[in-house]
Amino acid sequence: MSLWHLTSLDAPTVAVVWTLAFAGAARVHLPIWLPIVLALAAWSFYIGDRLLDARNARTPLRERHHFHWKHRRIFLPLALAAAVVGLVLVLHSMPIVARERNSVLAAAAIAYFTSVHSPWRPSPRKFSIPKELLVGILFTLACVLPAWARIAGPHVAMLRLALLPAIVSFIALAWLNCHAIEAWESAIQFQRPTIRRLGFCLGAVALLAAASALFFDQSRCAGLLAGSALSAILLGLLDRLRSRLAPTVLRAAADLVLLVPIVLVVFQR
Repeated sequence: MSLWHLTSLDAPTVAVVWTLAFAGAARVHLPIWLPIVLALAAWSFYIGDRLLDARNARTPLRERHHFHWKHRRIFLPLALAAAVVGLVLVLHSMPIVARERNSVLAAAAIAYFTSVHSPWRPSPRKFSIPKELLVGILFTLACVLPAWARIAGPHVAMLRLALLPAIVSFIALAWLNCHAIEAWESAIQFQRPTIRRLGFCLGAVALLAAASALFFDQSRCAGLLAGSALSAILLGLLDRLRSRLAPTVLRAAADLVLLVPIVLVVFQR
């Protein structure tokens, strides 16, 4: 599990699982190249992020940063190759209309990445949206957009409306994941109990939303909400167990609990 995290394979794995889970809930069949593109994009972004963090050393470096920097002669070509292959797949397989639509999200992700690693970054006080929330929004929307754009049939508006609570729940889950890792690694003691409460509260709200979705005969959306609820509760439990786990194991486990929706991917086929 630690190697899965150290090699930056955790983010692309979560991206693929979430993308397929939303596609299943929306009753959409995605072409095989699409989750591959998402996985390659996420992997190249995360490798680049960790290499630049290690090179600039603006924040305290963790084991993942040292691992990437030690093996940078392997990771850098792999990240470049992943980005090139992903771009080729997009140009070859993605319709022009979809490229134009997705380019907005891609531009936002690149702008965020550039702002984080630019040597002329503005003071954090000038950002009105926390970094963790921005990551949660961009990551979740990248997973949702492929299914969202392909919803068809006579009840498109109704299905999209039914998906909105799940989208909000997954954004909150992605934010909580980033916030928990930041709190654990920065050793801010007063923040740590908050992670536990936030996880349990988010889980409770998502379960209530799942019950409402079942009431309105939206069982697949209810499954998505239940999956996000369980992931949030598991993050809260990890916060309780943090002192018993090695930092790398804790960091990997925080991403591992995000894979709960894989159950939906398996059983909704």
